[in-house]
Amino acid sequence: MSRQRKNKVPVRAKCLTKTSLKNIEPMTVNQSKTFDAFQNDKNLMLHGCAGTGKTFIMIYLAMKAVLSRRVEQTKVVIVRSMLPTRDIGFLPGSQEEKMSVYTEPYYSLFDELFPEVENPYELAKYQDILEFMPTSYIRGITLKDSYIIVDECQNLNFHELDTIITRVGQNSRISFCGDFMQTDLVKQSEQTGIIQFMDIIKNMSSFDMIDFTEEDIVRSGLVKEYILAKNRKEYRGLFESVDKKMSQKLCA
Repeated sequence: MSRQRKNKVPVRAKCLTKTSLKNIEPMTVNQSKTFDAFQNDKNLMLHGCAGTGKTFIMIYLAMKAVLSRRVEQTKVVIVRSMLPTRDIGFLPGSQEEKMSVYTEPYYSLFDELFPEVENPYELAKYQDILEFMPTSYIRGITLKDSYIIVDECQNLNFHELDTIITRVGQNSRISFCGDFMQTDLVKQSEQTGIIQFMDIIKNMSSFDMIDFTEEDIVRSGLVKEYILAKNRKEYRGLFESVDKKMSQKLCA
């Protein structure tokens, strides 16, 4: 059972503040580039290897900015596809309970960012400085005054990416995070949507695109060792890398 079902935040005066946020420093070159680009008010596309901290540092930077109350943005909006890695059948319960399967990673992330606060993810939602939004419900709305973080963007086709970016309203910024070696999309036509999308935004001066490599892996030594081994095996070509396809297209 997820924490979202059993651990609701009671109404209380306590709230998240900038001082309750753990201080995070960049650990790699590309993490440093991300910090700099964020400070320069760039929209971002962070793509590349798993375990490099793309989502973690984006949520950290966005929450730090919102809690500082020195920016126009007043909320962090996490957008994510509810596409499962495998068919898990019918999920019972309310819409919130169904979404808890996909929000669970952010509970752990917020616990790490706010180590002295009980259930900081739910508290951030209670303060109305955080919102989780499935891609299924984004059409027709405008996201104003927000830091929008599109997580697991490798699981979105071009139509979904196009819909999301056209929801960005006044005083909002958007960042995309994804590892294209882990796409859950099956159809080839849907997998290549991210290539089309990146081919468009690379020509936009408001965007910085940062490619996270094996050298940026910080999750654990085991993850780094595995990805290095996988990428060096002779059957690497069996992994249909969108990164490789994108490079071929951009170099053509």
